[in-house]
Amino acid sequence: MFDTGHTAFMLLATSLVMLMTPGLAFFYGGLVGRQNVLSIMIQSFVSMGVTTVLWYVCGYSLCFSGGEGGIIGNLDMAFLRGIDATTPYAGGAIPLLVFVAYQMMFAIITPALITGAFSNRIRFPAYLVFLVVWLLLVYFPFVHMIWGGGLLAKWGVLDYAGGIAVHNIAGMAALASVLFVGRRRVAEQGPHSIPLVALGTGLLWFGWYGFNAGSQLRVDHITALAFLNTDVAASFAAVVWLIIEWTRVRKPRFVGLLTGAVAGLATITPAAGYVSTGTAAVIGIIAGVVCYMAVELKNRLHWDDALDVWGVHGVGGALGIILLGLLGSAAVNPAGADGLLHGGSAFFVKQLAAVAGSSLYAFGFTWGMLWLIDKITPVRTTEQMEKTLDQSLHGEQAYLA
Repeated sequence: MFDTGHTAFMLLATSLVMLMTPGLAFFYGGLVGRQNVLSIMIQSFVSMGVTTVLWYVCGYSLCFSGGEGGIIGNLDMAFLRGIDATTPYAGGAIPLLVFVAYQMMFAIITPALITGAFSNRIRFPAYLVFLVVWLLLVYFPFVHMIWGGGLLAKWGVLDYAGGIAVHNIAGMAALASVLFVGRRRVAEQGPHSIPLVALGTGLLWFGWYGFNAGSQLRVDHITALAFLNTDVAASFAAVVWLIIEWTRVRKPRFVGLLTGAVAGLATITPAAGYVSTGTAAVIGIIAGVVCYMAVELKNRLHWDDALDVWGVHGVGGALGIILLGLLGSAAVNPAGADGLLHGGSAFFVKQLAAVAGSSLYAFGFTWGMLWLIDKITPVRTTEQMEKTLDQSLHGEQAYLA
């Protein structure tokens, strides 16, 4: 009944995207101090559990059931009602359950991205409330509007694998969180384990092939294009970031290389299946420059975005959407659109408007949500907690000596 090749590929892609969340935990865990490793890592891993429960209960339905041309779907498929192992998707090529699982992995990692911004400063009960409410009122609506036949899709906005739906809204939520909770009271001395950061980057980069190539939902030439574009953009961005930082600080820094790669991955995500490989290289170069400048701006403004979530994911996701509006070509993928350089001025304006609207909403709602959560349970940790957050909040520690 189903195409076994497409189904096997999508199961593999789903597994790769799932691997990105543990990869993110290692990436973030290596960047923080040794006394606060578990508190940042548990925020990624708990998203795997809580988000899966929420996705089964109502998340998939709110994203992909009903609500054509609107902001949010309905609850007709709550608890996966009406879906069984034989329910088809994509013209019968794959089981619908595979698509449900694939999209669930996107939902898991998106709020986890935010956590790097407010490391050491958020109490775990407040984070759990944040996780649920943010998914319900930020992530699910944008997924519906972009990929579920909602408002932005009807308007003609394109986002291949999550420039808006994942990276931009997470990055803007991260910025709002940073400004709400304020700076850390206890200064850290930089990454406690660069090998952990490298391991996390490797897992993220590996998983990103499922993130981008899998978004084609089948195996064809666009799948191959998205796969290669992902690697090319990441590589160019990594090298550009390395060169810029080497020029400025006179040393080739490993963390800079790794951060540049993630910036390239985030930036190519919305355009991976809509641009040529040459264009992907250009996008990678621009990502390396612009995201590096965004991090420098953050430093000058003294925003305590601990792990540069806004500069890498927020700016990278928005930049990718805008560059798609500028450089996209329907000749590469007929399902795409011509960007401004190919005569698509209207498409370019739509991409700009979508970035502006999503940024404002994600920032404003996250700020207001944190203010409300703080009235129910304290959001910010105390100075004493910050010193030994793992032991204070979880009664555990990563290292015994």
